[in-house]
Amino acid sequence: MPAVQRALLSVSDKTGLLPFAKELSRLGIELLSTGGTAKLLKENNIPVIDVSDYTGFPEMLDGRVKTLHPNIHAGLLARRDNAEHMQALEKHGIGRIDLLVVNLYPFEKTVANPKASLAEAIENIDIGGPTMIRAAAKNYQDVAVLVDPADYASIAKELSDGKATLSRETCFALAQKVFAHTAAYDAAITSYLSTYKTETQRTQMPQVFASVSFQMQELRYGENPHQQAAFYRDVHTSDESSLVNAKQLHGKELSYNNILDADATLEMIKEFIDDPFAVVIVKHTNPCGAALSSASLADAFAKAQSCDPVSCFGGIVALNREVDEATAKLMAASFFEVILAPSYSATALEVLQKKKNIRLLELGALKKNAERKEYTLRKVTDGLLVQEKDAALVEIKDARCVTERRPQIKEEAALRFAWKMCKHVKSNAIVLASHDRLLGVGAGQMSRVDSVRIARMKWNDIAANLQLEEDAAYVLASDAFFPFRDGIDQAREAGATALIQPGGSMRDDEVIAAANEHQMAMLFTGERHFKH
Repeated sequence: MPAVQRALLSVSDKTGLLPFAKELSRLGIELLSTGGTAKLLKENNIPVIDVSDYTGFPEMLDGRVKTLHPNIHAGLLARRDNAEHMQALEKHGIGRIDLLVVNLYPFEKTVANPKASLAEAIENIDIGGPTMIRAAAKNYQDVAVLVDPADYASIAKELSDGKATLSRETCFALAQKVFAHTAAYDAAITSYLSTYKTETQRTQMPQVFASVSFQMQELRYGENPHQQAAFYRDVHTSDESSLVNAKQLHGKELSYNNILDADATLEMIKEFIDDPFAVVIVKHTNPCGAALSSASLADAFAKAQSCDPVSCFGGIVALNREVDEATAKLMAASFFEVILAPSYSATALEVLQKKKNIRLLELGALKKNAERKEYTLRKVTDGLLVQEKDAALVEIKDARCVTERRPQIKEEAALRFAWKMCKHVKSNAIVLASHDRLLGVGAGQMSRVDSVRIARMKWNDIAANLQLEEDAAYVLASDAFFPFRDGIDQAREAGATALIQPGGSMRDDEVIAAANEHQMAMLFTGERHFKH
């Protein structure tokens, strides 16, 4: 592009603006600006011309109209290699604008406040900003446009090194960023406004679901080698623990299946943020090992792996505390695809980084998102299923005991652990557990009683080799109601003395009678956790 002679700066977010503007001025670039941005530049002795002086037209309508003027848009849109365009500029006395620095009214920040009114939201819909940046991006061959303060330093350096010029490659990349930015901005406005049926009546779900995501990584392939795939991040991310926010410390790039499994594992370990030590091991998005310990992380890992040592091989491991050397040595003795943890000690890293094929992800302190409404998406042919994320989990104290016998203290602890794990198992989901570990999982079966049989089989495979406390409780959790008593009979044969399930079957009376017959305690949560 030609050398930058004139720049227009108009930003809501003033981060990094002053050093950038000073560098532009040092390079002899004339600065135009509006409102608060111009005021800030003047206060810091940076030469600037008010846009209203430049256009000869005052800002009006409470600032709604200030840059919507031919002197601005013709200066941005005129093609420098088009003689007619340049003659038109000269005829009307309009100067070129070669660099535009704009970020938009904080619409998303405004509507994130639950007390924000519709009127406040409307006032924070930017008009002039999107119009200018789209105009400049369309003419990227001749105009550079910045919407992200994170780009100021690199652009300032390139301008300085290139005698106030930028490469066409840089201008094209900046233009791409603009259209992604305006798409995300419009998506946020659309999503918010579509939660209103009328100006006074809100809807439960948006009438239009608009979302924008940015590619983080192009993957080698998808679930199978013949499928192309990529990993994207939402334009609006939170500080919740996620793969998007994780830092990879070692190993090859994550694959499509790694990401699916790692995300499932991370969601499970978040259930145990407050426990002293917790470990979850996942294979094909279902848990094959999970355990708690009050003694050490190594103890929790050893218990988790003992749940199903065969299935754990090649799985994904998540831990709720910093990985220490002892735990690292235990994990290094087997093979795991991915390990996720808040952090790793230096000695643990030394141990694990000797294994070439393992991927180590650092999560930082584990966090859930308590405020932002989140959705899960499922693509169907020509359509999209959207639902709120399943963030609910009934506390054991709030569940209803429906049997003659109430759960004992150790049974309650086991039911709490089993219910947390069952929520994350593919339906039909059955979990056998004690108070501190998974004992058997039946996942994804067409019949619930078959899921019980599989969980029982898994438990039988390891029972002889486990050293559990003498008075340990064995319980069963089901993600949905039992339609017949046969599941209860199977549970009792497996050794379970207490159950937790949503309830709600037409045959609840028959199921409760079966539990009473076996002298089992049973809780109804009134809350189902199907996971398809």
